[in-house]
Amino acid sequence: MFEFALIFVYILSIFLVSIIFKRFYPNNKEVIRKIIHIGMGPLIPLAKLLEINQTSALYFTGFVSLLIFINYQYKLFPTIEDVERKSFGTLFYCISLFILIYLFWDKNPKSLMAGFFIMTFGDGFAGLIGKNFESKSWVIFLQKKSLFGTITMFFTSLIVVYLLGDAEEYKFNPNFITVALIATALEQFSIIGIDNLIVPIVAAISFNHFVTGL
Repeated sequence: MFEFALIFVYILSIFLVSIIFKRFYPNNKEVIRKIIHIGMGPLIPLAKLLEINQTSALYFTGFVSLLIFINYQYKLFPTIEDVERKSFGTLFYCISLFILIYLFWDKNPKSLMAGFFIMTFGDGFAGLIGKNFESKSWVIFLQKKSLFGTITMFFTSLIVVYLLGDAEEYKFNPNFITVALIATALEQFSIIGIDNLIVPIVAAISFNHFVTGL
């Protein structure tokens, strides 16, 4: 119970930071959402450090997914999806985490973290950079993508994969680039926030196949 209390306190602190930010910058809705998006990144290492088992992690993630679904219906916490476009990104975020926990919690935690970190940090920072710095852009399925955002996604994904791969031996596996490219390509398809579902799952499976070979 103490472990979940710590997890809850951490999640609550991220939401509080987003609320404080919204108070000072009420019009920057995308940044507010990305604070939550990126801030959830350390959850998996924290849960592993606290030795939370797979079943408990699945129950907790499933419960949070249910709360997010309810929030879509009743807007109890509008900050979560307070963006200009129609998006189910946060719900997909939770569902993808549930699937990653089911697939890799015990079998291959590094693959789990690869997929989750690429989503939280790669996709998160790509959104921030792409929105706040002008660069060449294009539209895919009515969703605007930018050169700077895409580059940010690739290099952040590459850093994540490298650090979780053979970094301790200072080796660079060419497959690191493969995983990063796959994640970056999938991030282009973000209609209704579907990238929050497909990017982490496929990235984790790719890392598992190309890097760890488990």
